[in-house]
Amino acid sequence: MKNMTLINIAKACGGALYHPNPQSEEAAAAEAACVVIDSRKMEKGGVFVATKGEKVDGHSFIPSVAQMGALGVVCEQPPEDVLIPYILVEDSFAALREIAEFYRKQFTIPIVGITGSVGKTSTKEFIAAVLSRKYRVLKTQGNFNNEVGLPLTVLSIREEHEAAVLEMGISNFGEMHRLSKIARPDVCVLTNIGQCHLENLGSREGILKAKSEIFDYMNPDGYVLVNGDDDQLIKISQKGTHAPRRFGLGTANDIFASDVCNKGLLGTQAVIHASMHVFPVQIPLPGEHMVWNALAAAGVGFLMGLTAEEIKQGIADVKAVGGRSNAMELADGVLIDDCYNANPVSMRAALDLLATALGRKVAILGDMFELGTDEEKLHGEIGTYASDKGIDVLICVGSLARCIYEQAIEREKEKSGAMESYYFPTRDEMLGNLSQILKRQDTILVKASHGMQFEKVVEMIAKTPSVFYTDKC
Repeated sequence: MKNMTLINIAKACGGALYHPNPQSEEAAAAEAACVVIDSRKMEKGGVFVATKGEKVDGHSFIPSVAQMGALGVVCEQPPEDVLIPYILVEDSFAALREIAEFYRKQFTIPIVGITGSVGKTSTKEFIAAVLSRKYRVLKTQGNFNNEVGLPLTVLSIREEHEAAVLEMGISNFGEMHRLSKIARPDVCVLTNIGQCHLENLGSREGILKAKSEIFDYMNPDGYVLVNGDDDQLIKISQKGTHAPRRFGLGTANDIFASDVCNKGLLGTQAVIHASMHVFPVQIPLPGEHMVWNALAAAGVGFLMGLTAEEIKQGIADVKAVGGRSNAMELADGVLIDDCYNANPVSMRAALDLLATALGRKVAILGDMFELGTDEEKLHGEIGTYASDKGIDVLICVGSLARCIYEQAIEREKEKSGAMESYYFPTRDEMLGNLSQILKRQDTILVKASHGMQFEKVVEMIAKTPSVFYTDKC
């Protein structure tokens, strides 16, 4: 890792470097092979940052990383009975951020930072797929988008990378400021401002303020791309040298789409307009909301010197990420895995997608967390929305999801609808009754906040589908 010696790491995080024996002083000038907080990912010559979690204290793994050939460790207390160089700090998590900030400054590759209420991960996948047509790209893996994950992603940049696409997620004020200080993005992409983390951020205006902290450390000569169809994001004024560039369906945007044709679970076709460029694209992921992701990717692609043909091919190459609108064909139907997380905006988008399916449409919906004082009202609105979208079967799970269930029933009574509705307090109770509800050839949406652990629902239906279907067709 470029310039990542123990001496420089200690300076970066303000720690004190100690050498238990004279021989270890030679290690101080060697560059680290990696920086990790998970001992299982340690490489010979790497640096281990010992962090204290709710259940596990990383300091207990210092002996094992020493045996694996670690160059040194960063820790909050001196290692016992281990002769390995160590950097003593007050807060290992803070040290991790500071080390990543130092490492980021060793590179001049363009970095794209992505934030927003909904669609960050999908947009990241689109942008990375497009840029990969020309560059060797590093992108955020999994949910490594917070104050622990982002530093680790930055610390995984290597000499062969020519660009990086970083997802940046927050839940409170000040967090994005710290993420921006680490990432120092050259291009900032904002997907939308929805109703999420209202418990901490208070309102959509508060969300915009918190997300806008991404500009605090952006390259002053960099670019900002925002969803021009979002009533909050259009408020963003010029940052640095360039005025914001807007993407969306509206023709007033700098980059917009026309001739949008929804192909259901097969994706969407559209024509992208960007200055002098007009070209058709095939968006392989289902849901018309993916059009905005493709437009954002096109905008970044043009900024970074790609041709229209390269952008078109990159968009066509996008693959679904597990837990996010991932449609899986089963022997007895279709399963839409969208259980990674949920808020009112993404819940509506998922129901929009389900509504395009053929045959019977089943929505298994769970609680949405961190919605603040209006959480019951916001859940109830989803029930109304599901009814209005023509969903055939609604299965609600969790204490808050009861509001979805109750409001859906009220809406069905108003319009004399025929939607089947079920409520279960817990996930396990729902799974125990699912075989009496599902039918062969159903299209099933599974969506809830991550804390509901609905990935277990997806896993069970996908691996043992016959258990969950009644013989009735």
